Amino acid sequence: MKNTIKVERAKLNITQTDLADAVKVSKQTIHSVETGRFVPSTILAMKIAAFFKAKVEDIFELEDTD
Repeated sequence: MKNTIKVERAKLNITQTDLADAVKVSKQTIHSVETGRFVPSTILAMKIAAFFKAKVEDIFELEDTD
């Protein structure tokens, strides 16, 4: 699953830690999601999207291999 979290963070000039604190997960979780090593739960995906005031589909995208 691809995502645009890093791009969205850059637009707001926030760190992985800032985002992690906002959605109440660890920095390592945000890093793992950003790099595609971890697919977030539906709840976490919705929290991340809500933080960026976006739809889940605007942040996350399925790949052909998913």
